[in-house]
Amino acid sequence: MLTVEKIGGTSMSALRDVINNIIFYQIPGKNIYNRVFVVSAFAGVTDMLLENKKTGSPGVYHRLARYQDFSKPLKSVITRLKTINRDYAELGLDLAVADRFIEEHIRKAQKLLSNLANILASGYVSKESILQAAREILASIGESHSAFILTNILLNRGVCARLIDLSGFDDHHAFTIDQRIRHAFKGISLKDNICIVTGYAKGTEGIMREFDRGYSEVTFSKIATLLKPHEAIIHKEYHLSTADPAIVGIENCSPVGFTNYDITDQLADVGMEAIHPKASKPLEINGINLRIKNTFQPSHPGTLITREFICEHKRVEVITGTDKLLMIDIYDPLMVGAVGSDLKIMQILSQHHISYTFKTTSANSISVVIWERSFSRKLINDLEDDFEKVTIEQVALVCLLGTNMYQPGLLAKSALALTDKEINIKSAGFGIRKVNIQFIVAREDFKMAILALNNRMSLDYHNRCASGIR
Repeated sequence: MLTVEKIGGTSMSALRDVINNIIFYQIPGKNIYNRVFVVSAFAGVTDMLLENKKTGSPGVYHRLARYQDFSKPLKSVITRLKTINRDYAELGLDLAVADRFIEEHIRKAQKLLSNLANILASGYVSKESILQAAREILASIGESHSAFILTNILLNRGVCARLIDLSGFDDHHAFTIDQRIRHAFKGISLKDNICIVTGYAKGTEGIMREFDRGYSEVTFSKIATLLKPHEAIIHKEYHLSTADPAIVGIENCSPVGFTNYDITDQLADVGMEAIHPKASKPLEINGINLRIKNTFQPSHPGTLITREFICEHKRVEVITGTDKLLMIDIYDPLMVGAVGSDLKIMQILSQHHISYTFKTTSANSISVVIWERSFSRKLINDLEDDFEKVTIEQVALVCLLGTNMYQPGLLAKSALALTDKEINIKSAGFGIRKVNIQFIVAREDFKMAILALNNRMSLDYHNRCASGIR
């Protein structure tokens, strides 16, 4: 059975585990083939090339964007990648070949980047398009390296492995991303090969223009949509869990097991992505099931995400949220009875390319919750131009997710769990479909709110199981 599998950067950095726990795990003989692996760059490499995903600390890209010399930090990338190569020599990597590959690849990249920098300095072309091209070139380096390393090791172990480098460094075809993928897989006998594919894919539309750092999952999704595998699999360094084990403790949560694509959308909306939402939609539409597995627990089946799954028993499946939000309250006494106040606010948010995660209204005010990273003083100024008073507050959102949790008293039990811990609920809401119950609380109460809800829901579920209700 054909599978298309994605290996994340943290997992790739534990390459011995990837080889033992994923590629060779309990797979005899030719059953090792008919598998396509889309790989991310080794952990931290794309951060060096672009910027740190969590802290925003600048990488090579920002040197070029600021008209500064970028050759020195690019040499640091070469040093880092060669160090990674040495770490995997014992797994069967041909070190000399791997070092030559990265030297040649970055030499080509530096030539392209230097040309872009010269064009940029001339002032004759759009800065945005030049910098976007630079991000594409830099992003491709990490995935080209990791895919080459894994392929070389497998070849040296006698595996029929095919490197499929979608970075397009050695061709000038004006392919879209989909065209490049179709061209790359044309004529390959999947049943006789393991294919190792770069998470970055070059295309005329620019994969980073729309997806930025989520591009590798989009490549994975596009390949799965083309090949129609029995199953798409993402290997991560953790399970998709009922709550964040870093907050509640690993003993107080468990793998979700089964859920549907609706819940993955809800998770993505609060930043807890099982998969990038732009990557999940093609899988969902094409009826391709997605499995999330833990690289370090190969015997565990992980969590299967399907289009149709509805939990047999009424229960909360996931407790999650984020503490990186701002609540903006827009007040104006002229709102009451007036048509279009909400529309005006939405238009201002749209002009600033901001999507809200939560909204509530009253007669004279509308409150929206946005990501703190989206905040700008200009946004507030534009709102203040049209409304009497605008206030901002740092908040957190905690939520209960489930495919079948429409049960009497759930909202009351959840609110009581927070109240018992003296957590003030600033706002709350849920849609008619009851797949997501949300609470807005003070940012400093975030972790305690997650703990309180997790403890209450776990206790409630165990009590229902003991009574035979479930």
